[in-house]
Amino acid sequence: MPFLSIIVPVLDEEARIGAALAALAPFRARGAEVIVADGGSSDRTLDIARPLADRIIAAPRGRGAQMNAGATVARGEVLLFLHADTSLPPEADTLVLEGLRDTTWQWGRFDVRIEGRSPWLPVVSGFMNWRSMITHVATGDQAMFVTRAAFDAAGRFPEIPLMEDVALSAHLKRISRPLCLAARVISSGRRFDERGAIRMILLMWRLRLEYWLGVEPATLARRYGYAPRD
Repeated sequence: MPFLSIIVPVLDEEARIGAALAALAPFRARGAEVIVADGGSSDRTLDIARPLADRIIAAPRGRGAQMNAGATVARGEVLLFLHADTSLPPEADTLVLEGLRDTTWQWGRFDVRIEGRSPWLPVVSGFMNWRSMITHVATGDQAMFVTRAAFDAAGRFPEIPLMEDVALSAHLKRISRPLCLAARVISSGRRFDERGAIRMILLMWRLRLEYWLGVEPATLARRYGYAPRD
């Protein structure tokens, strides 16, 4: 089977990085490597992550830049990009590697289940999965995976502060349709809980529409609440 690299971009994730990386231990035992790409954490993220990952690297802040940096040092023929607040199903590595054996597929994503307090989250999850199936656009919450050849051919993640996953999908779907795995990753609904589910849903719809209308990603990031560090 091809070799799998799991790349985890982090920034100040001391509260969850230990559990997130410990959950990847079975994949490491089966031969996958885990790379943590840090965007300048000022807490204990790196101290906690160090014994639980194969490699830790420093990268410019921003998920796109961090994931690209992780891909640069990765040894895998297949790259899987995993947010620190998202967990994979137990058979994720087998599903990805066996799925990509069929050269019809060069990339893909999982279905997602967002967990949190809001009763709207199952609706949000279902809509995200349906929209992705129809549009062939994946989001980072769905644990995107891609062959290295397709990742390089697509130009890698654009190093923009928001929508890097949507932008990469637009390039990848010119190479192949995504492999949409029904197995579900579990993603944290913390932003929905903190901001209110309805408010967050409306904000994300607005940001996505404005992105397709050509609004600069930096402007969208400010509206989302992304605050660059000095």
